[in-house]
Amino acid sequence: MSPRTNDAAAAGSWQLGDLTVNRVGFGAMRLTGTAPFDSGVPRVRERSIGVLRRAVELGVNHIDTAAFYFSATRSANELINRALAPYPEDLVITTKVWPGRDTSGAWWWAAPAQLRGQVEENLRQLGRDHLDVVNLRVPPSCRTGSIGEHFGVLAELREAGLIRHLGVSNVTSEQLDEARAIAPVVCVQNSYGIGAAGESRTLLQRCGELGLAFVPFFAIAGHGREAGPAAGDGEAVSAIARAHGVSIAQVRLAWTLQQGPHVLAIPGTGDLDHLAQNVAAGALRLSEDEMTRLTSLQPVGA
Repeated sequence: MSPRTNDAAAAGSWQLGDLTVNRVGFGAMRLTGTAPFDSGVPRVRERSIGVLRRAVELGVNHIDTAAFYFSATRSANELINRALAPYPEDLVITTKVWPGRDTSGAWWWAAPAQLRGQVEENLRQLGRDHLDVVNLRVPPSCRTGSIGEHFGVLAELREAGLIRHLGVSNVTSEQLDEARAIAPVVCVQNSYGIGAAGESRTLLQRCGELGLAFVPFFAIAGHGREAGPAAGDGEAVSAIARAHGVSIAQVRLAWTLQQGPHVLAIPGTGDLDHLAQNVAAGALRLSEDEMTRLTSLQPVGA
């Protein structure tokens, strides 16, 4: 790989427990193919490997992945292993469990007793003896219920040394409280971006008060989620992008990062040019007026 730069450090850094990460990271979901990640034309394997290596060269030291990020011919975890092992000492790899997919691609949700198997699957694919951060990804059907039994299993695996730090994903404030009463939590990974509902903003602010990282997913895609950004972004976003000579995606990332020093970004891409733009967004500073205009846009859902 080429010499490393500090491009991804332009937005600063944050702590995930005792691990320091640059606030601009990388999401591995899109490495395996076109969105959604389990279908479409597969990425060229060497191109995906090149994107991962270039991300690290640009100073990215926080990669978000999952064992269920795979297509018929590609596995995000195995691509990460192939591209980056032996891993740089400062690289933090975050994964998530509770959802799973069988060999046909069909989804299933793990019972508490099955979580260890999911953790071990990530360990095997990544070629590691422990996982830096594991998020408990709560299914939509459980967003109003207890997560204590599942999180308790991860807490036990943390005590056993298989996991270094724990996080939660797709949670409510009440579920965050439940998890924190069981074991330390270092991050919350929820959907968030321009137009997010008030409940999401409140949880982001609370994470800052607690000293926890808030890690938005779909910060660029917004309401488009796995399918990517919807066509016809609001004129406010487009006008600000034109004023700065940057892309709409870069404006969305910059706005997200300026929500607070505890907010991390994990944009994903399989394209080297888009990767460079995403990392460069960490240096983009929006004015107070621009931030106000974007924040006031009509909520489109959490």
